[in-house]
Amino acid sequence: MAAIGRDRPGIVADLSECVYACGCNLEDASMTMLGSEFATLMLVSGVGEDLRDRLYEATKRLEWERHLTVFLRPVDAPTSRDTERSEAGTLTAVGIDKAGIVAGVSRVLADHAVLIVDLRGEIRPVAQSGTPLYTLAIRMMVPGTASKERMTADLESAAARLGIEISFDLVRPA
Repeated sequence: MAAIGRDRPGIVADLSECVYACGCNLEDASMTMLGSEFATLMLVSGVGEDLRDRLYEATKRLEWERHLTVFLRPVDAPTSRDTERSEAGTLTAVGIDKAGIVAGVSRVLADHAVLIVDLRGEIRPVAQSGTPLYTLAIRMMVPGTASKERMTADLESAAARLGIEISFDLVRPA
């Protein structure tokens, strides 16, 4: 389930109560505020032949009564091979705000078959000058087959081209 709407108190309660009232379990969720808008992705599970209909009717009521836009889509259960032989990692990029930072960094990661698990970006003015500084934070899964040296070189090349600083760390599996 995905939902967006103007941020206001009670959106999380409205959505989670909707899920609960339909007899579903909220298994995973990511919720955030973007500007004045609220956005969420929620993984819900439940049983029953009429589950899809119950969720559809309940979310349509939310759209009408609470002025939200809700999308429903069935998903497949993850398989163990989706993350096997992968290493968790984090990447941070910082630089003067300009178009293309996310595109440039994410392209390098995609070219190395890296799965972006979470991406956050924000602009904040530098204290003295007010210059807009963009910070990009990424959590990722790097396949064990990826060449860390080549990925490092490609990220350094992207950083130079974009005029940003990039740092990343891989967390070795225990």
